[in-house]
Amino acid sequence: MNSNHQKKIPTPDERERAERIREVLDALCEINNHVPVIVEGKKDAQALRKLGLAGQIIVLHGGKGLYEFSEEIAEKCPVIVILLDWDAKGETLFKSLSSNLRTHWEEFAEIRELLKMLCQKDIKDIESIPSLLMRLEGCR
Repeated sequence: MNSNHQKKIPTPDERERAERIREVLDALCEINNHVPVIVEGKKDAQALRKLGLAGQIIVLHGGKGLYEFSEEIAEKCPVIVILLDWDAKGETLFKSLSSNLRTHWEEFAEIRELLKMLCQKDIKDIESIPSLLMRLEGCR
């Protein structure tokens, strides 16, 4: 096997970080059995499916304006998880959506904050979490 194909052995810090990300994702999977998760795009939804989420995932851009989207969600869902990217666009959308959906998301606010804190050194979006985990766990 030449050196280009050898798996990188993760450091203890990387393994611990991967473990903490997995813990947050396991909690999210459990919550998602009963509570919908809102994401920015289809690739984010696909990434969450790959990570084991089996419940309802709502993609933000369904052709509606943000206010109309928020009103519809507020009517249908007493509680939600807002899991938008933490790049500039995601932060702006998060501020608007969280403001529009006051009282519907606060219970699960820490999930996004934890993922952001654990991942933002390397990635800025939900769709990159599976590959980050693989790298941290030494699978690539």
